[in-house]
Amino acid sequence: MKKYLFVIMLLISGQSYVQAQKLKPVNYQDGNQKLSGLITSNAGKNLPGVLILPAWKGIDNEAKTAALELEKQGYIAFIADIYGEGNVPTNGDEAIKIATQYKEDYKAYQRRIQLAITELKKAGANKDRVAVIGYCFGGIGALEVARANMDVRAIVSIHGGYSKAADRKNAIIKPKVLIEHAANDKSISKADYDNLVVELNEGKADWQIINYANSEHTFTNPESADYNPVMAARAWNHTLLFLGEVLK
Repeated sequence: MKKYLFVIMLLISGQSYVQAQKLKPVNYQDGNQKLSGLITSNAGKNLPGVLILPAWKGIDNEAKTAALELEKQGYIAFIADIYGEGNVPTNGDEAIKIATQYKEDYKAYQRRIQLAITELKKAGANKDRVAVIGYCFGGIGALEVARANMDVRAIVSIHGGYSKAADRKNAIIKPKVLIEHAANDKSISKADYDNLVVELNEGKADWQIINYANSEHTFTNPESADYNPVMAARAWNHTLLFLGEVLK
């Protein structure tokens, strides 16, 4: 009888944990534009915070999974809403159009990211222990955080883009930088890769680039044809190792 009671208690506690570990909506604004991000259930506990910048179609399952996994590691995670209410793309063509808009108007992208960082800190994350990670289009955003020297300790750009307008000069980069690069990513030219290295060196950044063999662009996303489970697991472990160092 005691054995069965113990099993029942384990099941109940497991269900309680799953129920507790849910993402909660956070509504905020950029002027008249309504934004709605998602935050982990441990908000308000003065823990290190991680802002997640989603890929080109907006808040997706990869971003949500990352947030829940980060919560398990003791981080408050917030998924930013970059596009806002009424602007979420429903297909690839729409996603290309709106993502390109923010890549070209990088200051608008930076502003949306800064608003999300503010919301993460308002939600109780330790203001001195914040990092940003981004996937694909969000990886571009993570680099923009570093270029703008936002008040974060570090950024992780996961199969993001590296290029910037030719008239943007290289400058000092204060946040620590981790680039997780798909070795077979056809969207990244050798020139863009090399220029990023020059930018990071001229910016006197604390940086590293990890190349993942046999990996196409969206290799970390289980819903993508590019998914490489071995390299995706390694990349996630590298992310956790890096965050553990910079946010300790």
